[in-house]
Parts: sequence; C-alpha cells; structure tokens
Amino acid sequence: MLTPEQLHAYIEAGLPCDRLEVRGDGHHFEALIVSPEFAGLNRVRQHQRVYQALGDRMRAEIHALSMQTFSPEEWQKQNPN
Repeated sequence: MLTPEQLHAYIEAGLPCDRLEVRGDGHHFEALIVSPEFAGLNRVRQHQRVYQALGDRMRAEIHALSMQTFSPEEWQKQNPN
C-alpha cells in the first residue's frame, strides 16, 4: 500500500515544489502543491503537470488524488502572511 510519504517523494522527484503537503490513507490522498512550474497555467494544466510527474503511478498505485495546486504568486495571494 502506498503511503503519503511515498507519494510526497514521487511528486517531489518529478516537480520542483516550494511547498508540498500530502495526506492520505493508502487509497485516497489529498495534496497541496505550490510549484513555480504552475505559473501562467490554469488549474487543468497544473493538474496535468502533476499527473505527468507521477507518470504510470497514477494508474497503477494511486487510486484517488485530490489536489490543490498553486503557483507561488497564487499561493501568496491566498496566504498573505
């Protein structure tokens, strides 16, 4: 069974992240991802970039992944402090 720590490592290996938080129970996961690669991309493109970083793991190991994705600028606007 996949752990949140393993999923964190998979995302981090394929995508530069300023902030990355992953929670889950081995089947369903939630991730907060802040990456400079998301700058200028809409949410669909941001999520596609995460799927690209995860590759075949999305089909084989990860059954459900809910994501909140932000560029650093978007994150700063959401969390000004």
